[in-house]
Amino acid sequence: MATDRPRPVFSRCYDRVSRRLEDAGMADLRRELLGGLAGVVAEVGCGNGLNFRHYPPAVTRVVAVEPEPRLRAAAEREAGTAGVAVEVHAGTAEELPLPDGAADAAVLCLVLCSIRERARALAEVRRVVGTGGELRFLEHTVAEDRRLRRVQRFVDVAGWPLLAGGCHTATDQVADIERAGFTVRRARRFDFPPARVRVPASPHVLGVAVA
Repeated sequence: MATDRPRPVFSRCYDRVSRRLEDAGMADLRRELLGGLAGVVAEVGCGNGLNFRHYPPAVTRVVAVEPEPRLRAAAEREAGTAGVAVEVHAGTAEELPLPDGAADAAVLCLVLCSIRERARALAEVRRVVGTGGELRFLEHTVAEDRRLRRVQRFVDVAGWPLLAGGCHTATDQVADIERAGFTVRRARRFDFPPARVRVPASPHVLGVAVA
């Protein structure tokens, strides 16, 4: 499988927008996502690496994969300033560079909505964390509100994924994770960024699952 999936326009926009959103509350969400992790962590689709600075000291090694070349280069720069050991690899969620059960935990952050083969990717995560391993996730998700859910389904076929790096807003991440053999222990749903007007990408879910 090809390990490079260039999206030059999206990657430039994502890098700028994601850095602005850190001060709008995303940095706090990243800290909540990663708090309490320890040992070896596999981060799937690390993007531009903004999670790296938030890993706690008990994490001994982060093995991160990112298929988009521009974002991967940004992640490599972030890895150089992280407080924990981080390896950034060219790779995809469907083929992680770790043996069976090699990770104590895996992290999915704003990536599952854009993965082509979600079931295969989650099976791969299940393989590398092994029984008892944790999956931490912070993702766009399908809306609980019926009207917004209809809008999400419309934009997903009307061109949103082409503009947003493959993101599909109407994906049910919690259900996908459970089907992959994980037990979801906690899932908090919220809109981000908070705003009066909800858009298809507003609904998020942050949680913990165990293999």
